[in-house]
Amino acid sequence: MAIVTTKEMFKKAYEGGYAIGAFNVNNMEIIQGITEGAKMENAPVILQVSAGARKYAKHAYLMHMIQAAIEDTDLPIAVHLDHGPDFETCKSCIDGGFSSVMIDGSHYSFEENIAVTKKVVEYAHDHGVVVEAELGRLAGVEDDVKVSAEDSSYTQPDEVEEFVARTGCDSLAIAIGTSHGAYKFKGEAKLRFDILEEVGKRLPGFPIVLHGASSVIPEYVEMINKFGGEMPGAQGVPEDMLRKAASMAVCKINIDSDLRLAFTGLVRKHFVEHPDHFDPRQYLTDARTGIREMVRHKIVNVLGCNGKA
Repeated sequence: MAIVTTKEMFKKAYEGGYAIGAFNVNNMEIIQGITEGAKMENAPVILQVSAGARKYAKHAYLMHMIQAAIEDTDLPIAVHLDHGPDFETCKSCIDGGFSSVMIDGSHYSFEENIAVTKKVVEYAHDHGVVVEAELGRLAGVEDDVKVSAEDSSYTQPDEVEEFVARTGCDSLAIAIGTSHGAYKFKGEAKLRFDILEEVGKRLPGFPIVLHGASSVIPEYVEMINKFGGEMPGAQGVPEDMLRKAASMAVCKINIDSDLRLAFTGLVRKHFVEHPDHFDPRQYLTDARTGIREMVRHKIVNVLGCNGKA
């Protein structure tokens, strides 16, 4: 099976009231853990790569590892650029075999966002690649994406129809109260389901994306704190809220921080329990298993895409 686009995935997800997990990848163990978990639950999956991850792991290595995962699992896997900062980065990923790219023009004015998104869409569609755009700004930090709470803004539903019509984008990331990173909220999380519902009415059948949707599972935060870390107050989006969003217009939910927490927590735990170990295969096996089980949990309890491959 070859790398696939998200078009058919999203069509089935919208009609079925579930979402596809878009999991950020950085190295071999993370790719293996994600795809092994997806295989065990027979779920379609999106492996997404940030500009920072692409620089760290190198494009060629990532693409060959992802192709190996496809051969190993025979799953429908899409490869997506997360938060493409400009046309040139998107073009490079399109030319390099990605099946989906995101152009993040959310920091521009409405008209500037339309212009850069339309340029990426035209090039991508000419090469059989789909495009995710963003309208509204999420607070938080993820790689080079840094937005303060003061600079964040909810998506305005009365702008979405014009934006999609003028850009031709294939999916739209919106801001309804999620945020990037592990320190998301002061107090209880509150997602603006009224905005999501209104966007769904204005764009019937159109796939919506949620960024910053890790739940920051307490088990892994506690593990990091217990074995040498310090993450007081880290919290994320309650999983029941994400499941509700997946039952509405949301077809893609991005998960990154939860993977990092599971990976790091289990590596730290391993070294505390086995201080004499120095073979990477020993501690990275634990980390890979943690990623696999985290992905299985998300697929079944949050995304609802188990059995949908």
